[in-house]
Amino acid sequence: MPEETAQSIPEADLQNPGWGEDAPRGGKAVLNRIIKEKATVPLFFGQTLISSLRDVGYNSTTSALCEHVDNAIQWGATEVRVYFRQIGKKGEYQTDVLVLDNGSGMAPNILRFATSFGGSMVFDNRSGIGRFGMGMKTAALSMSPIMDLYSWQEAGAYYNMTLDVDAIGKERANLIELPDPTLMDQLPSEISEMLTKPVGFPDRDEQTLVAQNPDELRDRLGNSGTLVYLPSCDRLTFAKARTLCEHAIKEMSRVYRRSLAKGIKLYVNNRLVEPFDPTYSMVAARHAKVPEIKVKESRLVFSRVIEVKRSENNRQDSENAETAAVTVRLYALPIEDWGTLPLKIRKNDLHLYDDNTISVLRNDREVFVGTIPQIMKRHSDANWLRIQIDFPGQLDEAFGVAANKQGIRPKEYVLKDLSEALDGEISALREQIKKYQSEQTVIRHGSKPSAGEMKADEAERRQAKPLADPAPTTPEEQRQLDENLRTLAMMLKREKETDEEAFERVRNSKHIMHYKHDAYWPFYHVDQRFGKIILTINTAHPFYERLYEPLSRAAVTLDARVAEGVPGDADETAAEPQTFKGAQDALVALQLMLLSLARSQSSMALQDPERMQTFDLFRKEWSDTYATQLAGV
Repeated sequence: MPEETAQSIPEADLQNPGWGEDAPRGGKAVLNRIIKEKATVPLFFGQTLISSLRDVGYNSTTSALCEHVDNAIQWGATEVRVYFRQIGKKGEYQTDVLVLDNGSGMAPNILRFATSFGGSMVFDNRSGIGRFGMGMKTAALSMSPIMDLYSWQEAGAYYNMTLDVDAIGKERANLIELPDPTLMDQLPSEISEMLTKPVGFPDRDEQTLVAQNPDELRDRLGNSGTLVYLPSCDRLTFAKARTLCEHAIKEMSRVYRRSLAKGIKLYVNNRLVEPFDPTYSMVAARHAKVPEIKVKESRLVFSRVIEVKRSENNRQDSENAETAAVTVRLYALPIEDWGTLPLKIRKNDLHLYDDNTISVLRNDREVFVGTIPQIMKRHSDANWLRIQIDFPGQLDEAFGVAANKQGIRPKEYVLKDLSEALDGEISALREQIKKYQSEQTVIRHGSKPSAGEMKADEAERRQAKPLADPAPTTPEEQRQLDENLRTLAMMLKREKETDEEAFERVRNSKHIMHYKHDAYWPFYHVDQRFGKIILTINTAHPFYERLYEPLSRAAVTLDARVAEGVPGDADETAAEPQTFKGAQDALVALQLMLLSLARSQSSMALQDPERMQTFDLFRKEWSDTYATQLAGV
C-alpha cells in the first residue's frame, strides 16, 4: 500500500475488516481470529472463496451447463439429459436445473475429491475436454447457491455430496473439510419427479421420459451415472424455462455436433437434440432434413494441416520447437441451390445468417463460433462460405482458451499463421461468389428495364438538351438501324433473355444498364451508341459488393414480401419493412446518379472529343481511390 494511502486511513480501520452486510459471518470470525490471535492463515479462505466463485462469470446459463455436459462426455456417457423445471406464479417463479448422465460414475472417495475445488482426475491432461477440476463447481454455483451431487457405480446405491454457499459461509473453522458422501438407496422425491413426469415445455408428445414412474427409475438409471441438481436457481440468463430450454438446444446442438453425430444422445427437457453443423458439411446434421433443399452439404474447397507453435517464445525453425497440428478447412455453401430458396427457409430453417462464419473446435468440442476480423476481413459474402479450425488441447495457450472454455483469444502469431494459410483460398472463393451474385443481379432484372432506367427515360423529355435520336429517312436506313440495334442488343443481352426480348428492351430504352465482371475495369464505364446511354457497372469492384448489390438484394426482398404476402427478412438483417422500402428508393437514386453522370460525361465528350480521355483518366483515378477507401470499411 502506498505510504500516503496508509497514512490517510486511521490505524483502527486497518485492524478491522470493512466487510459488506452480506459477507459470510463465519469468514469474518476467522479473519478476526487471524488478526487478533495471529492464527494460522489458510491458503484458501473457504468462506469467501466459494462465494466469490459464484461470480466467475459465464456468457450464459447454457455455457455453464456445458461444463456438466463436458464432464459427462469425458467420462464415457452415451446419454445426457438437461432439465429446466419452473414452478410458482408469474413473477415468483422458482427454476430448478438438473443434469443427468449415464457415464462411469464416481466411487465415494473420488466423489468427495471431485467436489473439492481443483479436484480433478485428469488435471492438465489435454487430450480430453476438461483440465482443471473447477468447471463442475463454478458452473453450478454460477446458477444456484446449492449444488446437490449424486453419483453411483452400483444400481440403487446413490452417494451424495452437497455444496451450500450459505452453510459454508457460516463455518468458523480455518480449514473447511468436506464430509464423507452420504449413501442413499433412492433419489429425493423432487428429483425423481423431474425424471418421471413431463416438464412444462416442450409439448408432452415431444418428450421422451427417463422412466414412466419411480419404480422403473432405478433400473433405467442403470449401474453407473452422475446427477447434478441445482435447486432454486437465482442467476439464470432468462426468466422463463422455455427460453432457457430453446437456447440450450440451439447452442448445444452446435457445440456437441460431433459427439451427437457419433451417437451420443443429448436431451433438453426430454427433447432429443439433433446436431447442427454451421459448416453444413455433415450429412447427419439437422439442415439435411429440410425438405426444400436438393443439395444437402457444402463443398470442401480447401483443407490444410499447419504446425502452430505452442508458445510465441518457441522458434519455428528450432530443433526443439514445440508445435501441434491445426487443421484448417474452407467450405463453399451451395449458393446456386440455396440462394433461390425463400428467405424464411434460408433464415429460419437453415440459419444461414446467424453469424456462424468461423467455427473453432478444441478436441472435437466447439469453443468459438462467429467472425474473426483478422481472417475474414469485412465482406458481405460471409454468409456463403464457412471456415472450420480444429486444434488440440496442447495449443490452449496459443489460442487463448480460458478454463471455462468460453471463446478464444488467439495470439497474434496464431492469427498470422491462419491468415497466411487461408487468404488466397478465401479470395478465390469470394471471386466465385461475387461472380455468381452479379449474374443473379442481371437475372433478377430479366427482360425489363430497371426502375432507374425507366425513371431516367421518363425524365428525358424534361431535359434542357434531350438526347438526339437517330432519324432514318428511308426504309433502308431504318433496316440498318435495326440491324445495328440487334447487334448492340446481343452485346447487352441478359441471362435467360431471348434475342427478341433483348432487342425490344434496347430499342425502347434511352438509358441502358449493363453488368460486367472484370477485375481490371473501373467501377463504371460510359458509352453512347445510336442515341443510347450505356452504363456498365463492374461487378468485380468493391463498389458493387459493398453498396450496389446489398441495395439490390434488399430491394428484391421487398418485392418478394409483397409477392408472397408475408413478412420476410433480408439476408443480413431482420429490419422493419420501411428499411427495405428505403433500400429500394436508395437503389433507384443510386442508379439515377450513375445514369446522370454517364449522360453528362457522354454529352460533354460529344461536344469535345478530347474530353473523353480526361473522363477515362478520371474514372480510373476515382475507381482506384474508392476501392482503397472501401478496403478499410
